Amino acid sequence: MSKDVIASLKERVEKSKSVLKEELNTVRAGRANPALLDKIVVDYYGSPTPLKNISNISVPDPRTLLISPFDPKSISDIEKAINISNLGINPSNDGKVIRLVIPAVTEERRKELTKTVKKMGEDSKVAVRNLRRDANDELKKQEKAGEITEDDLKKDLDTVQKETDKAIKDIDDICAAKEKEIMEV
Repeated sequence: MSKDVIASLKERVEKSKSVLKEELNTVRAGRANPALLDKIVVDYYGSPTPLKNISNISVPDPRTLLISPFDPKSISDIEKAINISNLGINPSNDGKVIRLVIPAVTEERRKELTKTVKKMGEDSKVAVRNLRRDANDELKKQEKAGEITEDDLKKDLDTVQKETDKAIKDIDDICAAKEKEIMEV
């Protein structure tokens, strides 16, 4: 029974880490990264469609994203969606493709971005700690109901704490890597 609680904790912690990674991909670091466009949704023939499903996105050089729509008629819709998205990048369209030139990031902006990354990391750690609390509460309920012994409870609480510590270290590593990427010139 307690193994289910720990397995559930591990699964939910992994999900928290993957959500953090997705969020960090949307933080612009001055380098062209197709993940910047992951959250952009285009009104494609009346239905909201993710940009990556209706175009090919490539990186011809470190500061440029090239969007090649599968349907050339959708180019103005794509351009409109990019402008609405508040990316802070103006698309230039030559009728066949859209180019997004990623501006260089100032030192001041880099510091702001690292603060944003730190906040995302902290939010993720809070989520993991909440998962730990939920798992501990569930284990204590099981012990009270006589489903597990006091010794098993102690061992399982220790396992939950080790999982939490490992997850928090992983989150710190993920955030440190993103901060390093942002601070690179």
